[in-house]
Amino acid sequence: MKIVVIGGTGLIGTKLVKRLRGLGHDVVAAAPSSGVNALTGEGLVEVLAGAQVVVDVANSPSFEDKAVLEFFEKSGRNLLAAEEKAGVKHHVALSVVGTERLLGSGYFRGKLAQEDLIKAGRIPYTLVRSTQFFEFMGGIAQAGTEGDTVRLSTALMQPIASDDVADAVAEATLGAPVNGTVEVAGPERVRLVDVVQRFMNAKQDGRKVIADAHARYFGVVLDDQSLTPGNTARVGPTRFEEWLRRSAA
Repeated sequence: MKIVVIGGTGLIGTKLVKRLRGLGHDVVAAAPSSGVNALTGEGLVEVLAGAQVVVDVANSPSFEDKAVLEFFEKSGRNLLAAEEKAGVKHHVALSVVGTERLLGSGYFRGKLAQEDLIKAGRIPYTLVRSTQFFEFMGGIAQAGTEGDTVRLSTALMQPIASDDVADAVAEATLGAPVNGTVEVAGPERVRLVDVVQRFMNAKQDGRKVIADAHARYFGVVLDDQSLTPGNTARVGPTRFEEWLRRSAA
């Protein structure tokens, strides 16, 4: 089966391509560096020829409100139109758990716009919504940094290893379209401030961490439902300490 992975050179894309090729599929890792640009439409007709499934794990290069909305809307329209012409049978896209609860952020408004385009389109689809990756704990700490302190939300989250996300996306890719949403999360529900503190401790980062219920998460004040999945979420097996050990090794 020919599968095209849009964003196939990124964190999830690289892992996904490796998994699918290992199962014997004809997988194309599509990205601007390989001459495929969903935002401009460059290379889409050629790369989608003969493809049965398209997986979109691309991310906006800018998190500025206007730019990120333009990226997800324009690339989404270009990709879905090209898929329809090519006769693609299944569109899989990676999104974020809690997107509709985080609309104070331009990034999540862009993700919701992307989801709405997919739902309104004619291509059978599966949306895989993931919680935050373990790999982004350092970025969360940096976003909350004020001088020598790190101010972080006390809201609950259920972060996940990117390897487990790639496994879930691979499963969705090889399965039938659900024309709906599948959630995936890590095995541990924790306070955001606590898991980032654990990450910083492992990295011997001595900055002082301040727990603040009103601290913003990329522009949004969180509650305990903002970043956590529903009861039917697929739970990845990798625990945070196990991931830290692997990362250190």
